Amino acid sequence: MWQRLTLSDFSVDKWVDASYLHRWVGSLQAWRHQSWVMQWGDEIGAILTSVVFVIAPFVPSIPGLSTELIALILGGVAAFWVLLTLTDKRGGGITPIHVTLLAFWAVSALSTALSPAKEAALRGLNLVSLYLILFVMLARLCRSTRIRNWLIGIYLHVALIVSVYGVHQSIYGAKQLATWVDAESTLAKTTRVYSYLNNPNLLAGYLLPAIAFSIAACFMWRGRLPKMLAVVMVLVDTYCLQMTYCRGAWVGAFLGLLVAAGLVYYWLRPGLPKFWRSWALPIALGSILAIVGVGMLLIPSLRDRVLSIFSGSKDSSNNVRLEVWKAVGKMIHDRPLWGFGPGDRVFKKVYPIYQTSPRFSALGAYSIFLETIVEIGYLGFAALLWAIVVTLNCGFKGLASLRQTGDRQAVWLIAAIVSIVALLGQGTTDTEWYRPQIQTLWWLLVGIVASFYPGLEESNRGILPTTETSDRDLSDA
Repeated sequence: MWQRLTLSDFSVDKWVDASYLHRWVGSLQAWRHQSWVMQWGDEIGAILTSVVFVIAPFVPSIPGLSTELIALILGGVAAFWVLLTLTDKRGGGITPIHVTLLAFWAVSALSTALSPAKEAALRGLNLVSLYLILFVMLARLCRSTRIRNWLIGIYLHVALIVSVYGVHQSIYGAKQLATWVDAESTLAKTTRVYSYLNNPNLLAGYLLPAIAFSIAACFMWRGRLPKMLAVVMVLVDTYCLQMTYCRGAWVGAFLGLLVAAGLVYYWLRPGLPKFWRSWALPIALGSILAIVGVGMLLIPSLRDRVLSIFSGSKDSSNNVRLEVWKAVGKMIHDRPLWGFGPGDRVFKKVYPIYQTSPRFSALGAYSIFLETIVEIGYLGFAALLWAIVVTLNCGFKGLASLRQTGDRQAVWLIAAIVSIVALLGQGTTDTEWYRPQIQTLWWLLVGIVASFYPGLEESNRGILPTTETSDRDLSDA
């Protein structure tokens, strides 16, 4: 049953033979043989996707720019992906993750057709389509070690710039753009940094993968200066995350640490002495709990912020969430199967009808899981959970395959899995996951996991396949 649920016995060849759409793949391959530009198709795709990660965190703070710019660039990425696909060789690059996300898109499309706000839902479906095509592009590009390292490096350097500005705000102060701290708490006068993203919770979600990958970079980057830079990234990003005072992100980081301990133990276990095979994981988990406990004892602001999670409606932030969840429950009750349609615009139109009080306005459901049920119903929620389970299973299978060969690229895979768990942890009580700055990162993480799926070629250009050895030589250089 588990094999079937996770599509572990999935056959690409059978799917390709039965798919009418896939017959278009490679229809322009002859033209690609004659095109000098398309010889560099993957590199051009990497540049296009890099633009998304370079500008995304700065859009909220630049006057005159909006998330529509990100959507426009994603449209360009989608158009180029279509061109690459039509000129590609047939049959490569499809994983179980692709199948589950196709099911998720199908449910979203059906929900759009049945939505009471079809125009807004159609816009939401367009965004879902663009994000999923971004994933397909990233899953393809990240099969190249060189391009994977390039994309991760771009993100880490941009995140460092974002974190440095956040640290500047923590030292010199920053105007609080909203009431982010309970006015009656001991942290009422605390500055929550938000950097260029203009929201501390959004900044925290943006930094969670940055911390995981910068720790990985300490082991992956070669040379003294690159390793020193990676250490600086870890310290600056972690400090900035703390200064956001985002409780959901702290919970996500804690869950990520536990998963990281388990995955690192799994990777190292075959080479450990007998004693450490039995005790390394318990010691690691106990150390994490001890560090968290000591941190709460020694840092009053951290302790007060964490304890506020359990204060119920006495905390204003908690109270808003509880009231919004009451309204969301009524929304789900009215349309449990298909939801109201994908996209935040649908939620903004429907929520005021169910709103318990004018004081409790909301742009989302304050939970990615509740938001999914509201938008595309329980069927869509099941499709999302299926995609998450299959993604994590594919990641573990990829890690097992890399462990057999001793491939150090497994460090990036571990960072991607840890980041996915951390973002899901934060998303349990927040919807920053739906913002383009986090959504694009999410699909980068899933794309990295898909690129490690056992049996895939490292490069799938359709004309000039790159061998693993030559690609790594370029990466090392």
